[in-house]
Amino acid sequence: MRLYLNGERSRLKPLIQRGYRGDAMLTEEENRRLTLTGPQTPMGKLFREYWQPALLSRELEPRGAPRRIKILGEDFIAFRDGDGRAGVVEPRCSHRGANLFFGRGEHAGLRCAYHGWQFDVQGNCLDIPTSTEKIAESLKPKAAINSLAVQESCDMVWVHFGTPESGPPEFDFGDLPPEHYFVSKKFQQCNWAQAVEGGIDTAHFSYLHANIEDGERTGLMPSQGQNEPPETGRYRWMIEDATPQFTILEHDAGLVMCAARKADNNQLYWRITQFMMPNHSMAPNSFPGDNHVGNTWVPVDDHSCWIYCYVYNPERPLSANERTAYEKGLGIFAEVDEDFFPIRRRENDYLIDREAQQTTNFTGITGISEQDAAIADSQGLIADRTRELLGQTDLGVVKFRRLMFDALDTLESGRKPRGAGQSSAYRVRSGDAMSDANGVGLEVAQQRFGDLAGVALRNS
Repeated sequence: MRLYLNGERSRLKPLIQRGYRGDAMLTEEENRRLTLTGPQTPMGKLFREYWQPALLSRELEPRGAPRRIKILGEDFIAFRDGDGRAGVVEPRCSHRGANLFFGRGEHAGLRCAYHGWQFDVQGNCLDIPTSTEKIAESLKPKAAINSLAVQESCDMVWVHFGTPESGPPEFDFGDLPPEHYFVSKKFQQCNWAQAVEGGIDTAHFSYLHANIEDGERTGLMPSQGQNEPPETGRYRWMIEDATPQFTILEHDAGLVMCAARKADNNQLYWRITQFMMPNHSMAPNSFPGDNHVGNTWVPVDDHSCWIYCYVYNPERPLSANERTAYEKGLGIFAEVDEDFFPIRRRENDYLIDREAQQTTNFTGITGISEQDAAIADSQGLIADRTRELLGQTDLGVVKFRRLMFDALDTLESGRKPRGAGQSSAYRVRSGDAMSDANGVGLEVAQQRFGDLAGVALRNS
């Protein structure tokens, strides 16, 4: 990646790591190292050190239909037994290889439709009705099928491919009553890494999510002019200042990306984004009292991912109108069908309206989520980072890549990567803040969020 800072050809401070060169474009091998997450790939091994959401809790009903899922390039079957426990197991019955998707949900577990062999949520074989009792008892240990560790948290079913030292990430909203948050998901038709890079790139808001009025870019909210409240002024400031200045901080779970734009009265408007290893983010655009939002990008395979989306308010329940709006597609939530596939997607060019692009909004695509998806997908199923030309507002993306490559080096040296086994380090918060013209990112983040800025927050 070649970085042009402040209009001049200058070098970012050296970021030379094994498998990564901060002063040059990524090579093809480096790009593969970043993007591929199959079982034997470096990044795939890294992802398997962490808990991953596999599906929404509401997708499984006790004794209900099992569901096919694919995660990190591997196929599984998910189901819920009669006691409400969720299981994620390999799809092949150990008897004759029949697919357990066609199995029957029963109180104790899932029964294969071929010959009735039954398995519990941990993959143990409970019943072999085609054998005598004596033979069945000797076969059951051998008949066990592979399963993943499973826990439910924040209305999501989380899985771990190994033996976890702690539970899933303890997100900021994890202890709130269910009335305070809403979780959903959407399918993304590109590699996980470029979807993440789009999500943590706050600079694009100045263009991609702008409206159009009289041929000029305008904010998403009508402007009241100078000295308007920050809650509405921020949308104008993002149009007026398209080159935010970045401060990147670190903490025990990941990065904090602080982007400062010029505001009224010689102030700075800060949009502060959290990224937590290896694929979680808390997005900005929330002053105190506003709803908070976040995403988790889970690779299905190398060409697609599920994006789990969450919104919460720590101070009050979400209203019925808010919940309905998110369900229909608002902000980071897409308008999706019953299978959580976006209505606007690659196959229909996101229903782009060229007239609207000239008169209403900058892209001609309805929905912030859909605008993000269109641009990420347009980079290809896997973006070619060997041809990039990066600038000053790409610093967060550069730091994200360095963080991931550092984690690969850490794992390959036999040590635990950042955040793995540290579920409490994920209790962080993102959002917006104001400061005077001399505001410093570390101080602004600490003043705005306190302990929720991140464990052991520090300059990177």
